[in-house]
Amino acid sequence: MVLLGEKFPNFDANTNVGKINLHEWLGNSWGILFSHPHDFTPVCTTELARVVKLMPEFQRLGVKPIALSCNSVDSHVEWIKDIKSYARVSMDGFPYPIIEDESRKIATSLGMLDSDEKDQNGIPLSARAVFIIDPTKKMRLSILYPATTGRNFNEIIRVIESLQLTDQYKVATPVDWKKGEDVMVQPTVSDEEAKKTYADSLKTIKLPSGKPYLRIVPHPCDLTM
Repeated sequence: MVLLGEKFPNFDANTNVGKINLHEWLGNSWGILFSHPHDFTPVCTTELARVVKLMPEFQRLGVKPIALSCNSVDSHVEWIKDIKSYARVSMDGFPYPIIEDESRKIATSLGMLDSDEKDQNGIPLSARAVFIIDPTKKMRLSILYPATTGRNFNEIIRVIESLQLTDQYKVATPVDWKKGEDVMVQPTVSDEEAKKTYADSLKTIKLPSGKPYLRIVPHPCDLTM
């Protein structure tokens, strides 16, 4: 299984929009690959519909979504009708690809299989994996949900915003952070550099240990730097 910071494996796949090469399809964009146990299943339909509705957010963040399900392209094409109906959208085509993986080859290579969820032939289905890939093709986040639990795409958007922010500035985002809220100076930044960069905006929280490591600053986009 690919680990955080490692190059995300490249592969060719058939999708509802034709054959693609993952790395070529991603280009210089961020990407999110999310897998599904099976077409025409309730939780999966709600998830793909949610991604359709969130496409403006993904476009704002420069992220290309791509789904995977253990069924054929023909099945995906029929399933898309249900997804668009549930999402209550009217559009030509579909805004992102769905990968065909009847053989489970891709799901197996990426460690997506859920041994507790099997098809009628006793073959494990793919779990609800989420992989976030940055423009250098490195994997930046991995989440694996069981088949019975739908994903929280608000959390996925939040994580992408955090990753993109902390790539640009020497900050980290605290627990339950949301876009626009205060952030923390990374431990690798010296006090001298932090004071020079943030001046009066820098706040250090006093702790029983006496160690000045909790350094809070406003969201960098709110500062004139």
